[in-house]
Amino acid sequence: MNKLARDDLFSLEKYAEVRPEFRARVMAHKQNRRLPIGPNATLYFEDALTMHYQIQEMLRAERIFEASGIQEELDAYNPLIPDGSNWKATFMMEYPDEEERRVQLQKLIGIERHVWAQVGDFARVTPVADEDLERETEEKTSSVHFLRFELTPDMVAAVKQGASISMGIDHPAYIHAVEPVAQNIRDSLAEDLS
Repeated sequence: MNKLARDDLFSLEKYAEVRPEFRARVMAHKQNRRLPIGPNATLYFEDALTMHYQIQEMLRAERIFEASGIQEELDAYNPLIPDGSNWKATFMMEYPDEEERRVQLQKLIGIERHVWAQVGDFARVTPVADEDLERETEEKTSSVHFLRFELTPDMVAAVKQGASISMGIDHPAYIHAVEPVAQNIRDSLAEDLS
């Protein structure tokens, strides 16, 4: 997968013009890249389009137009674009009630190491989590983690040939699975692989 460069981005002025259409396109795209696992966990699979949108929104919100600032945003978000042999996802534990969230995040320490993906009949893949920084303490985990699912060449080939994909979580305090994921999500994830 190609990483984003400065030339791929809209100027702030141009982005103001195209934002409504671009945002609508991205929101439709994201529908095929959002996978709830049980009632409180969701994987949001990232790619070049979702990161392009994220960068544009950051540049817009912060009014960043200088080359160094733009490069900082590219450097921050490019690592979340899949590399052709993996899926990259923002993993969120979502509890609307603040007190319940606090209690659950104490019970869910290490949950990011219990997420899994499976292609067809291949072995489950557990992701590399939080390569950017540590997101848990001895008292609680974070509600947001960044995951990278590395696939073998045989798994990549199987997905490209239409193999099913299943995903789940097997943490003692949270056990849920989606077997298999919906076809629209499966097809979108297949596009991340080269």
